[in-house]
Amino acid sequence: MTELSRIRNISIIAHIDHGKSTLADRMLELCGAVDPRDMRDQYLDSMDLERERGITIKLQSVRLDHRDHVINLIDTPGHVDFGYEVSRSLAACEGVILVVDASQGIEAQTLANCYLALENDLEIVAVLNKIDLPAADPDTYAEEIERVLGVPAEDVLRISAKTGEGVTDVLDAVVERIPAPEGDAASPLQGLIFDSHFDQYRGVVSSIRVVNGELRTGSKLRFMQTGRTHEALEVGVRSPISTPIGALGPGEVGYLIAGIKDVGEARSGETVTDAARAADSPLEGYQDPKPMVFCGLYPVDGDEFEDLRESLEKLRLNDSSFTYEPETSGALGFGFRCGFLGLLHMEIVRERLEREYDLNLIATAPSVEYRVVREDGQELVIDNPADLPDPSSVDKVFEPFLRVTVITPSNYTGALMELCQARRGEMVKMEYLSPERVEIQYRMPLGEVVMDFFDQLKSRTQGYASLDYEPIGYEESDLVKVDVLISGEPVDAFSAIVHKDKSYEYGKKMVDKLRELIPRQQFDVPIQAAIGSRILSRQTVKAFRKDVTAKLYGGDVTRKNKLLQKQKEGKKRMKNLGRVEVPSEAFISALKLDD
Repeated sequence: MTELSRIRNISIIAHIDHGKSTLADRMLELCGAVDPRDMRDQYLDSMDLERERGITIKLQSVRLDHRDHVINLIDTPGHVDFGYEVSRSLAACEGVILVVDASQGIEAQTLANCYLALENDLEIVAVLNKIDLPAADPDTYAEEIERVLGVPAEDVLRISAKTGEGVTDVLDAVVERIPAPEGDAASPLQGLIFDSHFDQYRGVVSSIRVVNGELRTGSKLRFMQTGRTHEALEVGVRSPISTPIGALGPGEVGYLIAGIKDVGEARSGETVTDAARAADSPLEGYQDPKPMVFCGLYPVDGDEFEDLRESLEKLRLNDSSFTYEPETSGALGFGFRCGFLGLLHMEIVRERLEREYDLNLIATAPSVEYRVVREDGQELVIDNPADLPDPSSVDKVFEPFLRVTVITPSNYTGALMELCQARRGEMVKMEYLSPERVEIQYRMPLGEVVMDFFDQLKSRTQGYASLDYEPIGYEESDLVKVDVLISGEPVDAFSAIVHKDKSYEYGKKMVDKLRELIPRQQFDVPIQAAIGSRILSRQTVKAFRKDVTAKLYGGDVTRKNKLLQKQKEGKKRMKNLGRVEVPSEAFISALKLDD
């Protein structure tokens, strides 16, 4: 066990792509945690998906030794969708390293993460990274950090995580400025599980921060929220290779393996205590995150439904911020309605399910949670457009709104305001952080943000603008459900709730796209977009025409007409009996309306 005064628990927080993982790499090298032969970029990012996209998705903890001190470092994600991972990391720390790009300055997520650290009453070590870039302007951005975040400009460290310049100073600053954890080794054990993942050979592996007492290998443990008792089979630290040790004392961070096979028994936020000498009360844990974006996930092959259920259970242990419940669709069969924190989160979860669990999935169009008040006063909460009641029985529909914060170079202000107003946004405030950079706040419906707002924002500002958002409640809106009918039958997977002013545009786009995607049949296939019984738009997939007169060679024209008449009657009968098969590729492509 390590003395409390020699322990430092820190997280690295920043906006996406400001160099957190690269800084973590240099720290690993300087502290000699990784053999130089094994070193690779983004060392702590263990998923292929993280390496391919160049982003951190999962928080990762590692133990480093520096100047007789033990530094427990957590590398966190930077994208707004993974803010829940950041908030969980901060609960296990006493301080943070706030990384800001010296060529871009403060971004929206920098502010959000910094305020999160201040709420948790954490000490902040501010760092300007990428000073080796030709475009870097550390003096200007150090002043910006002082003006916006209140950290004195002379205290802001200047480093290059890529070359390693100044990284030793960061480690020294962590030891000097960040307080040691508090805790009592003689008290009953209290340990907070801040992350877990499922290992198919060893069961649940939990990341744990010991607050009070000692966690020993072989001791009997009680998980306070579930009330279950397990034996600590292995207690250890990640340095960064998992290394078993005898015990973890107060303030220390490590991992625990207790032979747990049921993934529901070691959720993040669980408190672990000694079964024989239990603590009086559990630790505070975490607030459950509220999903903001919903979509249906269905297996392409219906036989994979049970596999999908098991995979979701295991993945939920690793990422507790998404929710799921079973649902059925007339078009797609059995599947799950899943809730996510944002569009990127939805994309990542779907891709992880397909890669890690070898599934083939169809995702329906993303939607958000609406509140519907019926004429009889009954209130419903719906996240699936197919559940919206008949328009004649609906009195009011309320949709969720966000406060959207965008930080952008000032020459893109006009293009951004135009985009936000087209998405039914109302400006709240506009503030210049410096003559070249402006912060704009808008009130905007969540339904307008989830589709492709982020992509449009980036393309209109050449990638320079940054986005952060937080929910601010529900407001009444004029919303309608647009149904898509194929051969007169509504297909629930294509239904969407949209604002009345945009319903025609959405319906026309959908039928035009489906006309290209649905293969031709032996009969005409009408595709219609409708609100209730009112048709907004229609297209027809024309039938194949078989040349039944090809075998004729001369003779009277009545022979030809007779064959054509016979074909016509057969087509009519076929049309009455025919059911259109929509290929799964058509669902996937049609649901990417804006591509």
